[in-house]
Amino acid sequence: MQQIKNVKKAANTGFTLIEILVVIGMIALLAAIVIVAINPARQFAQGRNTQRTSNVNTILNAIGQNIADNKGVFTCGSVDLAASVKYICAGDNCKDKNGDDVDAADAIDLACVTPTYVPALPFDPNGADYYWTLKTDYNTGYTVQLVEGSRVQICAPGASIETALDLDGDDTVDDPAICVTR
Repeated sequence: MQQIKNVKKAANTGFTLIEILVVIGMIALLAAIVIVAINPARQFAQGRNTQRTSNVNTILNAIGQNIADNKGVFTCGSVDLAASVKYICAGDNCKDKNGDDVDAADAIDLACVTPTYVPALPFDPNGADYYWTLKTDYNTGYTVQLVEGSRVQICAPGASIETALDLDGDDTVDDPAICVTR
């Protein structure tokens, strides 16, 4: 008789439905915490912004090397680094992301710094699909202007960061521009 009771007790060992649901809930909670901590969208945005910072520095270094090689004067054909903001293009037929022509007054062709100072003008990482299709004439997605008289400033206006704040109070997230001045 005692042996039959021991067999019934052994058959009743296991997990109850409540115990299984508690464990599943704890696993789901831990998974949610890990996903929030990793935040893939933020990681990709940081990667794109790192690439933009590198590209801006590359363009600025190419311009600086041209100026240094020419005793303080930027010589790049008829290119005039004006005080107004200009879109940096490669080639005469500069297009925007929609394939439309960029107004010549708003564009500057810096293809003259290639290949002497940089192998090719870098372009914004968000426009990679478009820029790969038009290899000779494209808008880099970056801007150049003279500030404080003679300092050159290169900006990546399309910088995106998903954790950006509303800086001007208009209830929209402001995309900060990445700018470097020398």
